Amino acid sequence: VKKSPDPTRGFSPEIFAARRKRVLADLDGSALVLSSETDPSGGRHRPDRDLFYLTGVTEPGAVAVLRADGEDGDFVLFVRVRNAEEERWSGERLGPDRAGEMFGADTAYGSDVLSKRLPKLLAGAKGMYFRIGSESPLQSLVLGALQTARLQGARKGVGPYGIIDPGQLLDPQRLMKHPEELERMRSAASITVEAFAEMLGAVGQGVGEWELEGILDGAFRRKGGGGPSYPTIVGSGANACVLHYVDNNCRMGDGDLVLVDAGAEADLYVSDVTRTFPVSGSFTAAQRAIYDVVLEAHDRAIEAIQPGVTVESIHHTARNVCIDGLLDLGVLDGDKEKVIDTEAYKAFFPHQTSHWLGLDVHDVGDYAHSGVSRVLERGMVLTVEPGLYFQGTVEGSPGADDYVGIGIRIEDDVVVTAEGHEVLTAALPVSAEEIEGLVGGKG
Repeated sequence: VKKSPDPTRGFSPEIFAARRKRVLADLDGSALVLSSETDPSGGRHRPDRDLFYLTGVTEPGAVAVLRADGEDGDFVLFVRVRNAEEERWSGERLGPDRAGEMFGADTAYGSDVLSKRLPKLLAGAKGMYFRIGSESPLQSLVLGALQTARLQGARKGVGPYGIIDPGQLLDPQRLMKHPEELERMRSAASITVEAFAEMLGAVGQGVGEWELEGILDGAFRRKGGGGPSYPTIVGSGANACVLHYVDNNCRMGDGDLVLVDAGAEADLYVSDVTRTFPVSGSFTAAQRAIYDVVLEAHDRAIEAIQPGVTVESIHHTARNVCIDGLLDLGVLDGDKEKVIDTEAYKAFFPHQTSHWLGLDVHDVGDYAHSGVSRVLERGMVLTVEPGLYFQGTVEGSPGADDYVGIGIRIEDDVVVTAEGHEVLTAALPVSAEEIEGLVGGKG
């Protein structure tokens, strides 16, 4: 997988223009302001996903303003000015002229005039769509420009009157993945699958969790990705029961299970995969019993994915399989409906089965409207990741004691197609026998 040679990650200008056109049609007299912060520590820049989605811009410190029939055009861009001394330390900048041409802006300015120009661009708008994040100099500047425009507008009885979450406009668009986006997500999935296969071959007693993390994160870059989509989780033994365990600082014991949750990024699009496997290369009877329950929940949930079903129904499918399995094993007791009503199963399955996937690991988009679960549509991408975790003794569930210290999650990335679904990460085995065969380079 080759890296795209340009800042737009190989997307054509027409794609970004079409996205902006859809947003401009919905602004209804308001302005949309998007910004990409600069990392004050000087670390690798993570482009703002909304800004990239609408413009292709990935430079730190950039600001885009969209407003239909605006004074300087529909799309105004602010980027850092060229500065030979600063570029010597931090790399080349595009500058306003080159950036304006590359990204199709109607007008491009240096970011040094942002505080002066932005109030004028906001003048008379109904409101400003702007995603409030952590406090930063750039955010303060944008909010200051809004205040200036509001004070000036008050004299004439015009806006802008307030801040609106741009998710109302952007999230529905970003939720539906187009072919060019799915191409990047297939690349991210392919890199992830290859990296996992490499990592599994290095598993063995005494190996450090951090060593598997290093293999994965290195492979994500070496195989053409942009690195990990999120901090890699490698939890051995009881650490597998910690849902977001990222310390990765223990050595693996021979009888341990290891839960690895990781994914590569490709052209800013992400993957998210989890596999659980025995260090010894063979599941114990207790480990295999729980693994089989989780695997069936995983398989049944994926089988249910198609247009027209709800996100909630996918979760209920996985949840019900897990409850049946826990009842059969004696971990849970009593009537299934009572287990559901009392949520007793949450002691072992505490999270949802799915989340959206795209430019972010937990991608944007609502899961329900007015309390009604969202219906799946073609182009949506979601994870399927049931899991069972036995951190310790659970009151009222004495049967759980036989499984204490076992944590198992199995996760794949799935796109909804016209006829059903496509598992983007299907090339990475999930059956217990195949997993055992890959551990320690046996496969």
